[in-house]
Amino acid sequence: MKKLTKKDVEYLKGKFKERINFDKTERKLYSHDIAEIPSLIKFFFPNILSEIIIQPENEEEVSQILKFANKKGIPVVPRGKATSGYGGVIPIKKSIVIDFWRMQRIIEIDEKNLTVTVEPGITWEKLDRELLKRNLTLRLYPTSYPSSTVGGWFAQGGVGIGSYEYGYFGENVISIRVVFPDGSLKEFEKDEIKNFYEAEGTTGIITRIKLYVKPYEEIGVISIACPDSYKTQDLMEKMVKENLPIWSMMFINPKMAEMKNRAPLMEHHGHPVEERVLLPAAYIITLTFSKKYEERIKESLNKIVKICEAEILSERIARHEWERRFKLMIVKRLGPSLIPAEIIVPLKNLGKVMDEIEKKVNQPVVKEGVIIKKGKNGEPEAAILGFIPADQRKFSYNFVFPLVLTIMKIAEKYNGRPYSTGLYFVKKAEKVLGKEKVKSLIEFKKKVDPKNILNPGKVFLKNRLTTLLTLAEKFEPLLKNIGNIVLTQIGERPTKSIKGIPPDIVWYAYSCSQCGYCIDECDQFYGRGWESQSPRGKWYWLREYIEGREKWNQKIVDTFLVCTTCELCNLRCSAALPIEPSWMKLRGKLIYEDKKMTFPPFEMMAASLQKEGDIWAGYRKDRTKWFPGDLWEKHGPNVKSKNVYFAGCTASYVEKDIGIASVRLLDSAGVDFTYLGEKENCCGTPMLVAGKWDVFVEVMRQNIESVKEKGADTVITSCPACDMMWRYYYPLWAKKIGIEYKIKTKHYSEIIAEKIKKGEFKFPENKKEPIKVTFHDSCHIGRVSGIYEEPRELIKAIPNVDLVEMPFNRGNAHCCGSVLTLIKEPDVAAEIGKTRIEEAIEVGAKKIVALCPCCEFQFRVTSQKKNLPVEVIDLARFASSYLGYEFPDPNPEVQKQWAVFEAMINLMTPKGFAELMGTMWKELVDAMPFGMGKMMRFFGKIPFVLNIMKPLFPLLFPKLLPIMMPKVLPIMLEKIKEKIPMPDYMVEQMPEMMPKVMNALMPHMIKDVVPLVTKPLIDYLRGK
Repeated sequence: MKKLTKKDVEYLKGKFKERINFDKTERKLYSHDIAEIPSLIKFFFPNILSEIIIQPENEEEVSQILKFANKKGIPVVPRGKATSGYGGVIPIKKSIVIDFWRMQRIIEIDEKNLTVTVEPGITWEKLDRELLKRNLTLRLYPTSYPSSTVGGWFAQGGVGIGSYEYGYFGENVISIRVVFPDGSLKEFEKDEIKNFYEAEGTTGIITRIKLYVKPYEEIGVISIACPDSYKTQDLMEKMVKENLPIWSMMFINPKMAEMKNRAPLMEHHGHPVEERVLLPAAYIITLTFSKKYEERIKESLNKIVKICEAEILSERIARHEWERRFKLMIVKRLGPSLIPAEIIVPLKNLGKVMDEIEKKVNQPVVKEGVIIKKGKNGEPEAAILGFIPADQRKFSYNFVFPLVLTIMKIAEKYNGRPYSTGLYFVKKAEKVLGKEKVKSLIEFKKKVDPKNILNPGKVFLKNRLTTLLTLAEKFEPLLKNIGNIVLTQIGERPTKSIKGIPPDIVWYAYSCSQCGYCIDECDQFYGRGWESQSPRGKWYWLREYIEGREKWNQKIVDTFLVCTTCELCNLRCSAALPIEPSWMKLRGKLIYEDKKMTFPPFEMMAASLQKEGDIWAGYRKDRTKWFPGDLWEKHGPNVKSKNVYFAGCTASYVEKDIGIASVRLLDSAGVDFTYLGEKENCCGTPMLVAGKWDVFVEVMRQNIESVKEKGADTVITSCPACDMMWRYYYPLWAKKIGIEYKIKTKHYSEIIAEKIKKGEFKFPENKKEPIKVTFHDSCHIGRVSGIYEEPRELIKAIPNVDLVEMPFNRGNAHCCGSVLTLIKEPDVAAEIGKTRIEEAIEVGAKKIVALCPCCEFQFRVTSQKKNLPVEVIDLARFASSYLGYEFPDPNPEVQKQWAVFEAMINLMTPKGFAELMGTMWKELVDAMPFGMGKMMRFFGKIPFVLNIMKPLFPLLFPKLLPIMMPKVLPIMLEKIKEKIPMPDYMVEQMPEMMPKVMNALMPHMIKDVVPLVTKPLIDYLRGK
């Protein structure tokens, strides 16, 4: 490609702004797919790295990108979610990668004609979710439904769930719109589609797809166990012959069943949270069909299975297999790598193919397959997705990889073919696509893309691997023998730390299947739109770090820190990896052990916490001011009780209505409790997630001791983060450091819901206007503590209140965007919060009822920033208002505190500190030690001397600033006071807290601050 000029770069940045990326780490993350390329093959492609990533928002922008690329001769690689392992999205030359994540709109749903028109970046899961709202659903979809895009599946072609009835995806597409290298846009229908289907963007970039859908029907599921491959084939052929009304037919081989049985279960805080369902050591066929055909199908199967010596399995197994149909990659936990080997064979030869693979490949081959009733030649076919467990970290991976050729050779022997072409199997294009289609593609490509900028080296376009593959096929018998003698161990084996990364996290990094299930629902991803923020991106980066190709820097540290700990990724992961706990463990390593910098505002919080016991810089003596005076004698700190109400920092200092309403509600329900008063400290959540574990342990000890002093054995919480600490982290850490811990934790909603259920508490009838509300499941009370129904029961018990559910609720609820994201990047937090608030607006709710101070804080800030017409109210306040109580409006205090908080966030950045220093050059220069200030002023009068000294500044400043800071602190505090509207109590504490903050931050930030202050300082010394 031609080298981009500075003008080119400026043009692209101006055009796409935050939707273009030149960052090397990001480019690396957009230059691979789910398969790991063997090191020997990488030798042929040493520069697999995209040059630029662009995320267009519409067809016009795609057209502009292609015109630019065509003019400059830059290759263009289209990318959906990269859920294939054939290398179709891997840039083998310096290329522009077009990421279609932002083009995922549904253009039209035609309910009458059962069609839908979409942009290419939409995932099958998201599309199906929208269709279900109209009582429609997909005809068929890939097994990577949670992450695969419509455009990606069209580009590669293929079969999936539903293909038994509906065949190949291309047969279900009505029309497409395509952009060409000259920027032109054209629509194609029917037979014209063939020049783009399975072409992987080599002949044009797809921008719109119209496809058939079907009415939604309840699904029935049956699973059958067969003793061997021949009887499996026989059974399938009999079902085809009887023309049973089956929608989808899938199967797994005995080795896959065995590995599923051995795979780890999903865990929550170290404990399994799903049931182990053991599969028989057999071929297992899973059938799905419209429920209305269930009796007919069962009647036929009862006859067929006996003939084939098969067995209909329990409904429990059938449902388990169906519900976990997207969790195929759980077996990767045992690898930790999988080598994909995917083939399509005639159903009539399935038994022979499976049998010969077992005989010729000594490595364990796990297989999943789908049956197509009418294949490409009109006869039934089986698409087999095979995987060979291996370990990509070992050189022997290179020898196991060629066994893919052995499997393909067996398929071809029985009139089969590879599943797809991509980068690796260009040589087999005629077998995959057919001679006529390849010929047509070549002619069409010459006409529309004479410069060959569209995904070069893919599908039917030769690349460096073509010759290597030809050579490898000739030596296949030898390579097979070598691959077969490699010793393969199956099972998790974390053994030792590598480069400081704990052994279990090392294993998980390689076990990540790169499937992308975590991406779209990760708030850090959809808040920013870049892979580095997603769990998939972080796991891949860790591999690169472990192998010595990446190094930690503050940007990467921040990427791991910024996760809100919402835990949604844990539920989404196809390999059931404990993702959020792994990030938590890395926080301790990076900040507590390696002493890297946490987010600067956490240093201010830590200083406040250690001084006054809270994160808001409020005085300890003011902590109890929120507590209702009329309840002081009954529930105040002097009262002994087995139950302690723990309010937390935000309810005590900012959103005081939460604490007031919580104790009102508990008291009205007849709950006996006491309150710690001034002895209550922050629960420590901010310090734990910030990696400041020493501070966390200190406050945890104090809180546990205070509860024990009360003689209490139960802590009642209102804040989900506090609940999470007392319920899960305090017991864990208490055991770790040897503290006795016998304290139980209850959220107030659990207690009130139980009282309502027993008839011990009831809300009075009211004459208020009926109102529609929705409930926001806070991540920490929901996915962490498992409290979903109790808050809802509380709301439902209030007369004249209608509870409606948001589309994403309970375990699937989206995060508010608060916690670490708010502290690092408030604008991103607002985008995440906007996503959640818009869900509430969609279902017609007038109020969002929440029970988390941080969520409420975030929603209130977001509502104001984004001008969204919905009220946010705390659950306890909402409920207590129906008992006749009135409460102070928290909004003024929230906005006031946020103004301070946001200003502090901006100040505690290299740019913020540089701007602050720019307001006090006189004082800083005067504070220089050893008479250097006078010397610098003198040099400022001599032309060019300061410019000559410039290289010394990065060396001098880190040594001088610690000496200068105490001298300039008073003026600095005055300047901060001018810039930030702090409350008096915060101003009073700044002289004590600010030195601690500066001492903690400056060693980390000085390198970034110096370049920003050098020129302004020189200008000042020169009198400018």
